[in-house]
Amino acid sequence: MNAYVERVIEYVKNKHCHEPEFVQTVEEVFTSIAPMVDKHPEYEKADLLTRMVEPERMFTFRVVWTDDNGQTHTNIGYRCQFNGAIGPYKGGLRFQSNVTPSIIKFLGFEQTFKNSLTGLPMGGGKGGSDFDPAGKSDAEIMRFCQSYMTALYRYIGPDVDVPAGDMGVGGREIGYLYGQYRRLKGVWENGVLTGKGFSYGGSLIRPEATGYGAVYYLQEVLKHENDSIEGKRIAISGYGNVGWGIMKKAAELGAKVTYFAGPDGYIHDPDGVTGEKLDFILEMRAKDPMHCKPYADKYGVEFVPGAKCWGVKDVDIYMPAATQNDVRMESAEKIAASGVKYYIEVANMPTTNDALDFLRSQKHMIVAPSKAVNAGGVAVSGLEMSQNSERLVWTAEEVDEKLKGIMKVIHAMSVEAAEEYGLGYDLVAGANIAGFKKVATAMMEQGAF
Repeated sequence: MNAYVERVIEYVKNKHCHEPEFVQTVEEVFTSIAPMVDKHPEYEKADLLTRMVEPERMFTFRVVWTDDNGQTHTNIGYRCQFNGAIGPYKGGLRFQSNVTPSIIKFLGFEQTFKNSLTGLPMGGGKGGSDFDPAGKSDAEIMRFCQSYMTALYRYIGPDVDVPAGDMGVGGREIGYLYGQYRRLKGVWENGVLTGKGFSYGGSLIRPEATGYGAVYYLQEVLKHENDSIEGKRIAISGYGNVGWGIMKKAAELGAKVTYFAGPDGYIHDPDGVTGEKLDFILEMRAKDPMHCKPYADKYGVEFVPGAKCWGVKDVDIYMPAATQNDVRMESAEKIAASGVKYYIEVANMPTTNDALDFLRSQKHMIVAPSKAVNAGGVAVSGLEMSQNSERLVWTAEEVDEKLKGIMKVIHAMSVEAAEEYGLGYDLVAGANIAGFKKVATAMMEQGAF
């Protein structure tokens, strides 16, 4: 490995030793881009990599809100404006009890390269809070969102930083956040948040865009292998917007999701999640997002409690689409032993580094990385920003066609970057190199700061 890359990785391990998720993703990205750094000694002179691993700005703030019983609560809010070299900071807000500075920082770092891959002028950022919306009333969530935005609104804007939704932040939360932003600013800056409701500047197909984009990327992988999506059986984790989008688009294209996992276990439906079952998924998760067993009860299919579906043999494709570090070495070994050829990451960093390295070493497997595969969500957020700035509304078909084109280009860029450095069809390294290249060039051209 390049000596400069090794030194920066060691710097991150020492300086950020209390932030394991961040260390993990830096090591994964920088290991991949080492061949490129070999050819650019000017990066070391400008200390580009060290600058790249430190956020331009990261801050925390107190979020105080009152529950329906009049009890006051205090949570921590975060915003990481990681890298704005190619455009305004862009990235979601995550409301979950397990949110930490390490998670926010790794997501912001990943977002920087993901946004670069889309070809749209968006920098990388991320934010959120350790507030958990689960079990809270609409009124409690509204009060929390209003308090959160009151602390954040001074630091965001259409040309500064554009937050969006993420885990725990859906259309309801975005609506409350935007309403408070408009109240405080007294202006209709509808490009300041994405994932908005269609009635006030949102884009069609945004909720399912990440899942749709993942399937479009999968199609490109299959085409490269002279294969087709028709008839393919898919196992996924998660059944939120992303998982649901995968289910829906796969069904439209002649494939089917036959396994999906939730917090309580996994479902095996040999006939696939299609038709009215897609509607039931929406109803089920709205009532109780922590349990997927009601699906098995309703449709008379297998439910395996307390387990994940990694390692099942009667599928063609695995697509982890739930959360980070969902697939560890034990699961990776089962996946490899199953004989399945395609492993398509969808969630942010769903595979631990050792498990990812192991899967990439399997000669019978093709591994695609999340920063490329799940870029469809932020791509449509970028398209939403374009519609807002031009005061236009595109049809669902128009947005879908643009999304498909973006995912096709992301795959092509990844392939080209890997081949340029003699790495063959290595989609993980290719995506890292392609995403890094644009950000690095912009940073070098703008000088040291």
